[in-house]
Amino acid sequence: MNKKVAVFRKEHFNAAHRLHRADWSDEKNNAVFGKCNNPNFHGHNYNLDIKVVGEVNPETGYVIDIKILSDLIKEHVLDAFDHKNLNLDVPEFKELNPTAENIAIVIYEKLERALNNHELDLKVRLYETERNYVEYPG
Repeated sequence: MNKKVAVFRKEHFNAAHRLHRADWSDEKNNAVFGKCNNPNFHGHNYNLDIKVVGEVNPETGYVIDIKILSDLIKEHVLDAFDHKNLNLDVPEFKELNPTAENIAIVIYEKLERALNNHELDLKVRLYETERNYVEYPG
């Protein structure tokens, strides 16, 4: 019987965004999104936890080489999001409201494609503040 092990990687990035729907009135956007609808944007110091679960490779002893996981996160998430305006600089959010929920889903999809390994389970936990976070298990 093969045993599954979870491997975790923590990362951090800073980004600005605005929660806004162009198809809503200013009044509705302000009522729903409040301060997060600031037309001049606002920023967060995001903390990211990536969890990869899989069977241990008997040859390497790894579920995944943590250096490879770190490099994939850097290439596909940090380089794309860190010190960026998510609404203006990240193509995935040109038409998608960059809520914490949507950011977590986009990160998951980017990493799932990059991992290209259907044997591994992936989970993304994104902290927008110390007390507010979302989790997307795919």
